[in-house]
Amino acid sequence: MSIASVLIPSDKPDGATTASSAGPRYSLLLSTDPSMIEAAQRLRYDVFSSTPGFALPTNDGERRDVDRFDEHCDHLLVRDDGTGELVGCYRMLAPAGAIAAGGLYTATEFDIRGFDPLRPSLVEMGRAVVREGHRNGGVVLLMWAGILAYLDRYGYDYVTGCVSVPIGGDTEPPGSQLRGVRDFILSRHAAPPQYRVRPHRPVVVDGQALDQIPAPARPSIPALMRGYLRLGAQVCGEPAHDPDFGVGDFCVLLEKQRADTRYLKRLRSVSAASQLAGGDR
Repeated sequence: MSIASVLIPSDKPDGATTASSAGPRYSLLLSTDPSMIEAAQRLRYDVFSSTPGFALPTNDGERRDVDRFDEHCDHLLVRDDGTGELVGCYRMLAPAGAIAAGGLYTATEFDIRGFDPLRPSLVEMGRAVVREGHRNGGVVLLMWAGILAYLDRYGYDYVTGCVSVPIGGDTEPPGSQLRGVRDFILSRHAAPPQYRVRPHRPVVVDGQALDQIPAPARPSIPALMRGYLRLGAQVCGEPAHDPDFGVGDFCVLLEKQRADTRYLKRLRSVSAASQLAGGDR
């Protein structure tokens, strides 16, 4: 059983140099290798700790973002093939891993009992980050193509996860952007009642509930949320307050069968030629 393999290779032609005018080439790796997971944890820490409003423990000075779910996940890692540098990562918690971990991370923030009928085919995606300097469309597209390739290979139909929106803002009052994002996405992309969730800790900012905070004229929708919505995901209710990160988290749910077919075709074109190396896992 291999513990590290290429899920989606770069499309670099044979004989091409590692540096080219076309820019970096990226590959997507699928791994449960402890050293690669540690590298992903360090990347997550670097990205989270450099984001305004985020506050992370240092884990005895190791500067890693670590939790109890990591060891039960498959980790998808974006590698710059020219430098070998890890530039992006996220993790997938499959049904068997969720049982071993004692549940989904999402369940620590929400009552998700409505998802129970989906559990045999439900994968949780989380802890997605991209290193500064590589936050371009190619990396993001590769990451979404990786999610699709993972679902297709293992036969899963649903993806859920938490999407964070910072509570603090540079120009608007605290909570304003979160209120605006909530109003926008729930008015257009709300999940049906059977898949609605309830936050264990609703957002309260300076003693005010979200409905009491004025929304901005134009909310800024996070890139991860835009990706989910572009694919056809639905938002499952009000956000939960995550004080460790200083954010409000939305629970989203994507059913592969109702995803946007044109966008799916584009993603499949990215991963169509890919094959997992090293046999079955």
